[in-house]
Amino acid sequence: MGKGSGSGGAAGHASELRHRREPEESVEQKLWREEEGVSVQCDRFYFTKAGPKASPPSFTMAEVAKHNKRDDLWIIVDGKAYDVTKYVDAHPGGWLPMVNMGGKDCTDVFANYHPAKVYEKQLPYYYKGDVSDYYESDFVQEHRQLRQYLLEKGMFETRPSYYVGLISWYTFLFASALYLTLGFSCTSAHMAGAVLLGVFWQQLAFIGHDIGHNSVTHVRSLDLFYGILFGNSTGGISLAWWKRSHNVHHIVCNSIEHDPDIQHLPFFAVTEKIMGKFFSTYHSKEFTFDAACRWMVSYQHILFYPIMAVARINLYLQGWLLLLSSEGRTIQYRKLEIATLSFFLMWFGALLYSLPTVTESLCYLLLSHAVAGVLHVQICLSHFTMDTYNGHAYNDESDEWFRMQVATTMNVDCPTYMDWFHGGLQFQIEHHLWPRLPRHNLREAAKLTKALCEKHGIRYHAPTFIDANKELVDSLRTVAYGARKTTKKDGGFYASQLWDGLNARG
Repeated sequence: MGKGSGSGGAAGHASELRHRREPEESVEQKLWREEEGVSVQCDRFYFTKAGPKASPPSFTMAEVAKHNKRDDLWIIVDGKAYDVTKYVDAHPGGWLPMVNMGGKDCTDVFANYHPAKVYEKQLPYYYKGDVSDYYESDFVQEHRQLRQYLLEKGMFETRPSYYVGLISWYTFLFASALYLTLGFSCTSAHMAGAVLLGVFWQQLAFIGHDIGHNSVTHVRSLDLFYGILFGNSTGGISLAWWKRSHNVHHIVCNSIEHDPDIQHLPFFAVTEKIMGKFFSTYHSKEFTFDAACRWMVSYQHILFYPIMAVARINLYLQGWLLLLSSEGRTIQYRKLEIATLSFFLMWFGALLYSLPTVTESLCYLLLSHAVAGVLHVQICLSHFTMDTYNGHAYNDESDEWFRMQVATTMNVDCPTYMDWFHGGLQFQIEHHLWPRLPRHNLREAAKLTKALCEKHGIRYHAPTFIDANKELVDSLRTVAYGARKTTKKDGGFYASQLWDGLNARG
């Protein structure tokens, strides 16, 4: 990566961000926040119309930490305690992210997932009091100032022309795939169409990822509506399911018990810590490393790429399972989700039916999904070889927001001309730090992030795509060999993780 940025060198920016204050100094009352993709300066704190309490109650961090259940949930934002219990089930991002942050300092999480108006219009009504022993270390102040710098420079604002170009590219891929499939009678043209359709799906996922984080229009209702209308219809994967899973993943990245993105038994175990029993709060079930798991995981380094080639089919199923479940009935735009996913099944089914033979239809299905499977490899690269942990993070300075995200996430070092291939996932560290930052600004943010990490001796891992794949296979192989040495007893086939996998449970 280069050492400079659009507005000067990274070292110069790092120097500019060295804002220090001792705990006893007064807190700045104005902060930059983001409102519908525009940077605005806001009051640091807001209160209800009744105004701030003359002598607000005081709580310690330990006292707030006790309120970490769905029916008794407090959070800390900028040193103030809020009882958000009544809001848990109404939270647009689902109840799981909130419960995973129960009793914790949510300052960074809250800032990165909520527009400015939430601080003013909603948060004050849940205010309980101040946190007496709340403290921001020099490092925490510095990385929060980095976010302030990005906001001040307008880097959270979307450049419309960028997405106009992307949509033109996607349209070309999709139209070309259909033309080659329907406009020719030869098998070679049909298979070329399958390849282009797979590339389209891989590329479509990137803008779906942006939309899911509201980093396109930055208006939640607009991003959701158009993401479902076009993404579900052409890609077949439920945006509602993806958001439910992905929101949790970002909050508890690489937590054994809480992150669904590393809970892939019986097929994969990213760490030997999974070889035992643990309860998944996302899937609401216990995972047991039984004989079926041991056998599958023992060969995971060999099975990884073949499974990634057909992994997309499981995502179709997961979306339908959520939408048809009792929880799915509460999902916003549920009818639109069902209609668009049904439309996908109809047009893709008709496309396969249009091919001259069953064999050719099957080859088309497998080839298109195998090409799209590159996406699943890219997603796994970001986290599978990085640090994992039990329970929840955000306990002290060692695993606060910035350090935890960098420790559990890797970038992929690539030249600018390959950014189209990675679709923003090559800057996964920066994306995890600032999820609403538009994709086209991640490269500039990466320069600043890397400079800050180097200054504080924090590992910033960014191998090339080839090296990252080698690391992934080596890591899977190490865990596989460890699995072969375990002696866990089988709990019976119908109680096994394999049976759960066959039934698409988890």
